[in-house]
Amino acid sequence: MISKEGYGTIGFVLLVSVLISGFAGYYLPQWIATILYILFFGLTALTIFFFRDPDRVTPSGENLIISPADGKIVFVKEIEEDVYIGGKATQISIFLSPLNVHVNRNPVSGNLEYVKYHPGEYLMAWTEHASELNERADFGVLHPSNTRIFFRQITGFLARRIVYNIKEGDELIAGDRFGIMKFGSRMDVVVPGNVTVQVREGDKTIAGESVLGIIES
Repeated sequence: MISKEGYGTIGFVLLVSVLISGFAGYYLPQWIATILYILFFGLTALTIFFFRDPDRVTPSGENLIISPADGKIVFVKEIEEDVYIGGKATQISIFLSPLNVHVNRNPVSGNLEYVKYHPGEYLMAWTEHASELNERADFGVLHPSNTRIFFRQITGFLARRIVYNIKEGDELIAGDRFGIMKFGSRMDVVVPGNVTVQVREGDKTIAGESVLGIIES
């Protein structure tokens, strides 16, 4: 399955590949044309691979916080979160390499109370200050237990576009798709003190399946 957000990019790359390959076949020596065929076939295949969107099976349990992204956990740290949670919290940061699936999924069920987009820089996504300086989109969800969960999409050095299709007032379901970050990026999930974190730095995550934490009553 291919993400619908990738249709335009895939179509553009395919069109350019066909046009250049056709030009090369008519006007360039055969050996050069062959190299171009291979290069643009590889580019098209990589673009399709990047926008893959496999189905996932989300574990049941309304108090589970699910990973919103495929990748590797680069930070699990205590912070002061003053945007939505308002106090001490734990930040879980997931770095997505260009080879990871980049479709994002809701980390938790609840009412989406806060959405804000921030333009910014394009620092390496695994750096500590990327969450403060890079282009990003912030989301705050009120879980049915009245627990506030905050998460954000963050661009990286390669990622130059954030896409999301949720808005304030939406009722989110954990594990459902909500957007995509194009070409290498980071996802932060910030949880309050009544959440027991289930992961540590270096762990690999699967969007819609891996459990990041458990909301305790």
